Amino acid sequence: MKDKLNIALLMGGDSGEFDVSIGSAGVIRKHLNTFRYLVYPILVRDNTWNYQNDEGETISVDKNDFSLSLKSGKIKFDCAFIAIHGTPGEDGKLQGYLDMIGVPYTSCDLTTSAITFNKYFCNDLALQYGMNVAKTCLIEQGDDWNGKELIDSVGLPCFVKPNKSGSSVGVSKVYEMSELKAAVEKAFNEDDEVLVQQFISGREMACGVFLSSQGIKVLPVTEIISKKDFFDYEAKYTSGMAEEITPANISDNESIACHDMTSFLYKKFKCKGVVRFDYFLSDNKWWFLEVNTVPGFSEGSIIPKQARTAGFTLSDFFAELIEQAIK
Repeated sequence: MKDKLNIALLMGGDSGEFDVSIGSAGVIRKHLNTFRYLVYPILVRDNTWNYQNDEGETISVDKNDFSLSLKSGKIKFDCAFIAIHGTPGEDGKLQGYLDMIGVPYTSCDLTTSAITFNKYFCNDLALQYGMNVAKTCLIEQGDDWNGKELIDSVGLPCFVKPNKSGSSVGVSKVYEMSELKAAVEKAFNEDDEVLVQQFISGREMACGVFLSSQGIKVLPVTEIISKKDFFDYEAKYTSGMAEEITPANISDNESIACHDMTSFLYKKFKCKGVVRFDYFLSDNKWWFLEVNTVPGFSEGSIIPKQARTAGFTLSDFFAELIEQAIK
């Protein structure tokens, strides 16, 4: 094997999570071992995929074979580290392309990414796997929906959210019927499908899991306590707006139950790389919320905190993701 591996660090994307992705990629690049990896950050935006070298020169990626033509020669990649939250990095589009090119990558495959990114489909599968899932109604663009019927089905308060989005972009908590129309319109700004979902009163929990050289490794559980009405975009990415307690202050039995459930779902969804499962714990009952197949990697994000708590350096943790992807 050659001394160093060429790693394409894919960042940016075409969703409201663009800035989050740039932050994640910065942390990944900072902690990747430069003795082992040559890292090429590639900004993906619409149809433009560019690498900028240290001299500030911008070089376009040749999408025919996913390569860069530099003065030093042509660069082919040994692995792609996907740090794009939302489309096209979390919904399967990049995965399908990389599969055709034959380049391994650090996230779930096309099928798993596409299904889990669609919250409505993902909830259906979670129900089939025996999980508790909040009552959910789907509105598609152009549907003639009835607010009273929706509220009668899911109750108040409820959440209104884009079906295919992350980082709580476009999400609203609705307390009154009069607030529903504006919330639906806000969600439609992010996606062509909107979910109206039952509110579950409880403690919000997150649990990371990844495939290591020793098998599936479940990370410590984190409890999220938002200082906002819910864990919205501002609470997630503004310092001091949320408290994230790792490990969560839960009983040993509750921790074991969460770990068992997370490992079970990782296998059932056929996940790869590192994934974060989100839950609510309500009256000793676990409720499935969603799957994040490209979770945040910024310094303040949950997965890096959980990895450190589990005894990993971020350098070792990111290296493990790459090495397992290549295997």
